[in-house]
Parts: sequence; structure tokens; C-alpha cells
Amino acid sequence: MQAESCQYMTFKLGNELFAIDVAQVREVLEVCQVTKVPTAPAYMRGVVNVRGQATPVVDMRLRFGLPPQADTVHTRIIVMELELAGQPAVLGGIADSVHEVIELDGSNTVPAPRIAMQWRSEFIRGMGKRGEDFIIILDVNAVFSCEQLTSPGDPEPSWEDRPMSLEGAPS
Repeated sequence: MQAESCQYMTFKLGNELFAIDVAQVREVLEVCQVTKVPTAPAYMRGVVNVRGQATPVVDMRLRFGLPPQADTVHTRIIVMELELAGQPAVLGGIADSVHEVIELDGSNTVPAPRIAMQWRSEFIRGMGKRGEDFIIILDVNAVFSCEQLTSPGDPEPSWEDRPMSLEGAPS
């Protein structure tokens, strides 16, 4: 991991604490009306209006292979800026809860283990240490980078099975 200090926004999915680079977070929204997109993969909740733009919203629980859960008062949409196929993109990710912005330096981060992980290691930048606990630091560009499409009616593979497509299903 890098020796310099970086800021991360933390959020929870189930019992796991994740972090993403705060520079990629545009804003955090309360869950609002989501417009469904026909034939979209199950993890794609639909689109929301973010400052006049239709922004795709992904249910990160489903995308990461976790069981679905009803939204609560703590559920949030994390609006992120990332790069897809070399182009800037904006995406909303639904998290069970958003916690805080933390600062981690090289002494508080370690590389992600390559074995015995529930999560795909290529999507993890590293692990942040906070006391005795670990925080999974995601590489959101890697998580949401795949061009692969899903056909309508196909069972949805979990995050462990394949990278994600924001393209939806083929026509």
C-alpha cells in the first residue's frame, strides 16, 4: 500500500465495513424514488435524478452476493465518480449505512490477502487497520469496470463470479 495518507469514506454492507477513496465520492443521498430499467440485471435498482442527470443505481448488497434487505432509515445512495472503459462515469451505490470519513496512512494499511477471502481480491485495494478491526478498501474502478452483458432470464452471478456491467442486458 501507499506510504502517504489517504482519506476514505466508510460504509457497511451486512456486517462488513468497506471504504472507498473519498475523492471518488460526489455525494451521499437518502434513498429516494428509483425508476426501474426493464431487462436490467437484478443488482441494478434503476436510475435516480441527481442534479438533472439520470444516474444508474446499483444495489451493492446484491452485486456483492449478499442477500437482499429492505431499505431502512440508515440506507444511503453513495454517488461515485469512476472510470468505465476509459470514460468518466457517475454511479450510485446503495449501502446499508454510511459511517464516516477516515484517514489511513501506509502504516495502517496492508495488501488484501489473496486466499481465504469472501471478496474477489482484484477488487480490493487493501485492508485498513483500525484498532483490532479491518476495513475492506475497495477499488471502485475495478469493481464496476466490466463490459460483460447479462442476457434477460439468466441467473444473476454474484460478485464472486464475475465483474459488473452497467450496460444492462443486450437488445
